Amino acid sequence: MKHRKPDNNHPGKINISGNMNRRSFIAGIGAASVITSSSVIHAGENNSDIKIYKSKNTSTNKEILNVGIIGFGFRGEQLGRALKLAHPDWIKTQEDEARKNSKNKILVDYYNQDDLGIKLSGVSDVYTERVNRGQQAGGENTRGYIDYQEMLDDRSIDAVIIATPDHWHAQMIKDAVKAGKHIYVEKCLTRTEDQAKEVRDVVKNSNLVFQLGHQGRQSFSNQKAKELVAQGTLGKITLVETTTNRNNPFAAWVWDIPEGASNKNINWELFEKPLKNKHPFSLERFFRWRCWYDYGTGMAGDLFTHDFDAVNHILDLGIPHSAIASGGIYFYKDGRDVPDVFQSNFEYSDKELTLIYSGTLANGTPRGTLIMGHDATIELGQSMAVWAESQSTKYRSRIEAGIIDPNSPIVNYSPSQQNLDAITSATSKYFADRGLMYTYQEGRRVDTTNLHLGEWLNCIRNGGATSCNIDQAFQEAITAHMATRSYVENRKVYWDTVKEKII
Repeated sequence: MKHRKPDNNHPGKINISGNMNRRSFIAGIGAASVITSSSVIHAGENNSDIKIYKSKNTSTNKEILNVGIIGFGFRGEQLGRALKLAHPDWIKTQEDEARKNSKNKILVDYYNQDDLGIKLSGVSDVYTERVNRGQQAGGENTRGYIDYQEMLDDRSIDAVIIATPDHWHAQMIKDAVKAGKHIYVEKCLTRTEDQAKEVRDVVKNSNLVFQLGHQGRQSFSNQKAKELVAQGTLGKITLVETTTNRNNPFAAWVWDIPEGASNKNINWELFEKPLKNKHPFSLERFFRWRCWYDYGTGMAGDLFTHDFDAVNHILDLGIPHSAIASGGIYFYKDGRDVPDVFQSNFEYSDKELTLIYSGTLANGTPRGTLIMGHDATIELGQSMAVWAESQSTKYRSRIEAGIIDPNSPIVNYSPSQQNLDAITSATSKYFADRGLMYTYQEGRRVDTTNLHLGEWLNCIRNGGATSCNIDQAFQEAITAHMATRSYVENRKVYWDTVKEKII
């Protein structure tokens, strides 16, 4: 895929091509708002004097909600930090890093994020050490549980965040609904197609607020792309390409196994309870669970879903008519059964559109997402750029008049490159490229997970619909499951809209 380089001379702004003034641009595609993101948060040169301001969105009189977290592993801790409940060891590490590197603004961002007005009342995990870390992050009033059912029995808890392996999601969601708890759950929604239907029906028959953990919904560039598509900027869209390229063991789910972890402090029987076919105790399976379909949903449910959610948010695609997938285990010969190279084509016959996904865990070349229309193309990655097509019908007269240059973007949004310098790992850069770590508001870098959790909590307090509600979650789950079924069964699959079944 050939990408044209966006103009990054003015990071943090949406720019209009130099050959095209604002009036001409608006006349051509509609009144797309041009929003700038100017200065970034400043830290002292040696970071010994970190300057922090209080977000104007932070409310000191919010109704305090009691929240419980089920699953306090890597993602569970991230969600805790997005709630402004970081573990003391993490704070200390970031303080040390900030003193070493003046460009490191991670701790500044943490302190400046909105206080969401919650109390962490409980933490549950089958691994004792994670329960302890959750309690230390939440404070002395945070209760710890091995069995999440005991936490759900606490009537004082208003809502739960589920950050466990996928094979537990369906049962935990149903149990949370039964207990009357509002739900925030990480993707993939479920491990199977049947579970997705069951969970959807259970949630829709309740009056509880549900949010799927796709924080990319809060990304400024994705929101602007949605507006531009709605205005007809691209013309007829026929092809969308999304990609995943990652190239390090952590990004391929070869996660660290802590010293001291054993069947003495891990409740293996409870961890495997949803499975029909049990396995002997395995530290690899417990800590690297995404490598097996018993617990996870592979590249389709974990990685593709990030990009699908962004595209579905922008284009409102829904469930495809058909899917066909291929791939294999080509690099990580470590006993896993999920592929490390994966491709899938999704046909939307009613929309006359094809969605293509491809990914590898053994190459880190960034490729981004392309939404391709007859008149223009949106390129989503670390920036958002809109390129007019040289053969465009809509822009033909402007191209011929030299008002629009097809070799330069007519719209270009680039987040501040200054703060991205603090993102050092390849995995972090991958997530940053997709707006899954930060977006920008009024010149400051904001954690999109904090915004996504805040939206959920706001709907609990004040009513309204979340942006990634159960209908959106169901569409995504079925789409991912179609790709997985196609790969596992080595055939093309279809979605029966009447029976709501993959055939």
